Amino acid sequence: MKKVLTVSLAICAMLLSGCGVSDGEQDGQAKPAVARSGRSYFWDKDLRPTVAVPARRETRTDETTETAEPQLAAREEVPSGLYIEPEQAPEAPQRSQAELVTATVEDLKPITPQRAPAAQLHGERFVLDTDLVAVDEGGAHALSMVYPRPDYGIIQVDKTMPQEVRLNRPFAYIIKVTNLTNMMLTDVVITETLSEQFEFKGSEPTARSEGTKLIWEIDSLGPRANKSIRISGIASGSSPLEHCTAITHTIRDCAMVKVVEPTLEIGRDAPSQAVLCEPIPIDYVVTNTGTGAAQNVQIVDTLPVGLQTADGKGKVVLDAGTLLAGESRRFSIKLRATKTGAYVSKAVATSASGLLAESESTLTSVRQPILSMTKSGPQRQFLGRAVTYEITVLNKGDGPARDTVVEDLIPPGVTSVEATAGAQSAGSKLVWELGTLEPNAAKTVRVSYTPTREGDLMSTATATAYCAETVTDSARTSVTGIPASRLQVIDLEDPIEVSSTTTYLITVVNEGSAADTNVRIICTLDDKVQYVSSAGATAGSIMGKTVSFAPLRTLEPKAKATWRVVVRGARAGDVRFKVSMHTDHLALPIEHTEATHIYQH
Repeated sequence: MKKVLTVSLAICAMLLSGCGVSDGEQDGQAKPAVARSGRSYFWDKDLRPTVAVPARRETRTDETTETAEPQLAAREEVPSGLYIEPEQAPEAPQRSQAELVTATVEDLKPITPQRAPAAQLHGERFVLDTDLVAVDEGGAHALSMVYPRPDYGIIQVDKTMPQEVRLNRPFAYIIKVTNLTNMMLTDVVITETLSEQFEFKGSEPTARSEGTKLIWEIDSLGPRANKSIRISGIASGSSPLEHCTAITHTIRDCAMVKVVEPTLEIGRDAPSQAVLCEPIPIDYVVTNTGTGAAQNVQIVDTLPVGLQTADGKGKVVLDAGTLLAGESRRFSIKLRATKTGAYVSKAVATSASGLLAESESTLTSVRQPILSMTKSGPQRQFLGRAVTYEITVLNKGDGPARDTVVEDLIPPGVTSVEATAGAQSAGSKLVWELGTLEPNAAKTVRVSYTPTREGDLMSTATATAYCAETVTDSARTSVTGIPASRLQVIDLEDPIEVSSTTTYLITVVNEGSAADTNVRIICTLDDKVQYVSSAGATAGSIMGKTVSFAPLRTLEPKAKATWRVVVRGARAGDVRFKVSMHTDHLALPIEHTEATHIYQH
């Protein structure tokens, strides 16, 4: 009965003050926020709850109804604040869920809040600051506050707490912080001031405690992001618990100046060995290994004496332009050496800002194969005899002689050409492919042929190899003929009778390769015969028992000359006819004796 009377008194107070259902509510429009509970509270901007004391006013019982819905009268336009009046309790107590009313802004654009006329309760006015909206229901109540003000919101704090708790019983409440902007908020600090009669048990996340204050520090809160905090504890006293939330934040306006430090690194790549006739490939790679761009990068390589560029310069200058951080440029050139030797060089990279980098030194040994050749053979040879030559090629340089080839030119007027294994006939040449001759290595080949005429036989051979100069050598052989005169003597009649005659035929044949000269024939007669006559290639003469023929000046090779001597048998017996031949090429005469038998009847 006491509760019904209280409700009736509240309704009468509303009617007497002019409260009724607003037009907006009748039309289904949004109503101003109200507090639905048996007791009226408001919270100031520090979230401190305050009990509103109703004013004394006469009650109009004829307007009391048990089913009336709580209404919020139109407010007067006030600078700030919100009027909250008590709500009639329903017939059947029902525990409703907490209602959360929030005020937000989009993209930090100012808005004009809708303000309702202030309401009066029992003749007294209670004002709540405009940046706080309070809802109080039977089970829990929620607070929502927008910083720095509702029409220009940056951070919204929503705080949900139970309406009442039991003494010495644990309970918890929630604080939710929301970033209303599209920017990152930094250094957000939430401070919760606890009541003296609240025994703090814990929080999620963990707070830093300073006396009755709990402090949470959030380094950053992203655009439209939120953070919830759960606080649990026990009411240790019967007095109302007053928990106040304060929040600070920082919006940073940061300007960044990029600090860069470009650095250069250069590499020079060169072969360790090269041959004199080949170009030497060189690669340069310059890299900006630092941060920021390196302007007007240039590579300079001062070459040692004996090494030069393709156009004959002694310095390599390459422009790499601008190199961004981490960027590399590669350059490839070809150098050439003018002489053999070891060449050491390094490259330097510079930039417009004074950066300097040096490569490691590289060593290139430039070598060259040097061939030498000898061809040896007899200085003299008789015509018709084979002449053999020996050809030796030697690499006396410090580089390998690749693709070494020996060629021998076959001279005219020879036959029966023979050569050592590996020779190939190519027209009028013999060719040996010897492969690679290492430094100080040598190879020998042989060739032979038979001259067909007298005179000087000139034989020439050449040797070539990659990057080696061609070498040539010749051998000269004097080819001469040799006379080989053969003497033959026969008697045409044998035996003969005393007083009969017989003829001795003398034949000289030159079986040699050269003409025989001054061929002289001398015949000696036996005492049992008498000289009759003589004839032949030259004229003969008799002196005593000796027949001499005049010298035959020349007897060509393969030619023959004959002479005849006629004798008569003087008495019976065996006789001997002796012939001697003398020539310019014979140191001793050739002698021949022919036997003849003379008989007597």
